[in-house]
Amino acid sequence: MTGVLLAGMAVAPAAAAPTSIGGATVSHRTSIQERLRVDRVPTPNLDWQECHEYAECATVDLPLDYDDPKGPTTKVAVLRVKARDQKRKIGSLFINPGGPGLPGTDIALVMPYVLSDELLERFDIVGVDPRGVGASNPIRCFRSVEEQARAYEGLNVDFPYTKAEEKAYLASSIAVGRACSTTGRPISGAMSTAEVARDMDVLRRAVGDKKLTYLGYSYGSILGQYYANMFPDRVRAVAIDGVLDATAWVGGGKYGDVDQESRMRSAQGADKALREILKRCKTVGAEVCPLAPGDPEAKFELALQRLKAGPVVIDLPYLGPRPFTYTSFVGYVLRLLYYPWNDGDIVWLAAEVLRLTDPTAPKADREQARAALAQRLARADIDDTPYNNLEEAFLGVNCADANHPKDVAPWPARAARAEKRDGYFGRLWTWRSAACARDSWTVRDEDRFTGPFNRRTANPVLVVGNYWDPATNYNGAVSTSKLLPNSRLLSSDSWGHTAYGSSACATKAIDAYLLRVTLPRKGTVCKGDIQPFEEVPEFAATTRAEVPSSDTAGQSAPRRGAPKQLPPVVAPLPAGTPAGR
Repeated sequence: MTGVLLAGMAVAPAAAAPTSIGGATVSHRTSIQERLRVDRVPTPNLDWQECHEYAECATVDLPLDYDDPKGPTTKVAVLRVKARDQKRKIGSLFINPGGPGLPGTDIALVMPYVLSDELLERFDIVGVDPRGVGASNPIRCFRSVEEQARAYEGLNVDFPYTKAEEKAYLASSIAVGRACSTTGRPISGAMSTAEVARDMDVLRRAVGDKKLTYLGYSYGSILGQYYANMFPDRVRAVAIDGVLDATAWVGGGKYGDVDQESRMRSAQGADKALREILKRCKTVGAEVCPLAPGDPEAKFELALQRLKAGPVVIDLPYLGPRPFTYTSFVGYVLRLLYYPWNDGDIVWLAAEVLRLTDPTAPKADREQARAALAQRLARADIDDTPYNNLEEAFLGVNCADANHPKDVAPWPARAARAEKRDGYFGRLWTWRSAACARDSWTVRDEDRFTGPFNRRTANPVLVVGNYWDPATNYNGAVSTSKLLPNSRLLSSDSWGHTAYGSSACATKAIDAYLLRVTLPRKGTVCKGDIQPFEEVPEFAATTRAEVPSSDTAGQSAPRRGAPKQLPPVVAPLPAGTPAGR
């Protein structure tokens, strides 16, 4: 059953450990139960229609609750880009971009700009908008844009820092949680990753594949782990890049009543990457890094301390004067860390803030820094839709999946501890799940999956971890590979979020696995093509593919041999929120 309201209590885990029951393990019984659930749903007919010049689109009605396969349904949107060589086609490659709450159809449409030509020759590329997301029946927690705007007022910061900001953020988090638990139903009670995995298995059958071939980025690694553990005998190839540990994602058990960030430690990964950039800055000197000579870490810290003392006002083109605060700076740096080539921008930003806030500098120098920052920070308004539900989609999945603390009131203390533990980004990542506190987000998905996540799959899972990932801590890839019995860890000394496309070595290894289920050798460590303060190789990808928009409508697919871009794993979220995972 789905959408059950509980009085602030999490649903008991479906299985805590693979304990022997009647000669079978709980995990084995769980996979049998999952197969029975989805197999009684008739294989849907996908009525493909041409869309976006070179793709095909379809929608399908799937059960809102797989325990009631003939009951209410929810519409799920699917897009595919057909393999160039249909005669030699291996099957379909399902793609998930992460988030959670980001549309899979968008990423599938741009994957011809990202994936290798060999993959595009041999696979139909399939993207699915998870239930509640994108062109699928969307979650909508508010009756109007005006009602949503009032509830979101306290969220219009990258993260709260002052007491007033924290009070407003808490109030907005409660308002959003309550709205999604009432107005957002029934879909808010049926958006867990387990439901999406079930949908994906039905769609695997609909496209004619006996086993699943899958590439998941960031949060897409969670969906990949769920599928592998719910349907272990149906795995052909599951590659997860930018890996979150599913046990830490879900929480409960050994983790106790702690927030999600304290379990996953995304901030630790971001802090590690930033400090390595500042360390290398000192080595290369002032000609390459404006924070050298001297101690770049100390200078970076000084820039932040000055912004903590008070914001600076930046006159942004077309937008007018805007305060640039400590939290704005931290959020902007995190977004820069998502790209492998932004080391120079990060140190430049800190240097310009220092110049602008230096009371001894000539006024002309300070104003020059202000103008330079305005040009760099200017961005168009991304919210051009009548009702933007990206935040609600993110929370709809996260709040349904995980064991979150009961009370939102202690969140400021939790965030302060995270900052002390993991540096500047601790508060930011901690506040992301505040709306999921169980006293305010009371709707539950009774059929969520909580593990175990240690099933032996029909074929090995490829787990790809990036040393310097600012969103999915490399440690998550290591722990996940240890938990999955016959998985293989591929490590990469890469920068930015996820490794595919940023390392020729990692990209080649992932391609080989998806094409031939060939694993890299144990202990393989790749190197990122772009390294901080080093010359960028000619072959390196230096742009990220952009999700489709009105500006990209009508574009044709790239030709074979065209330069590749990085996957669009950094998508804009509503105003005041950081990039998703």
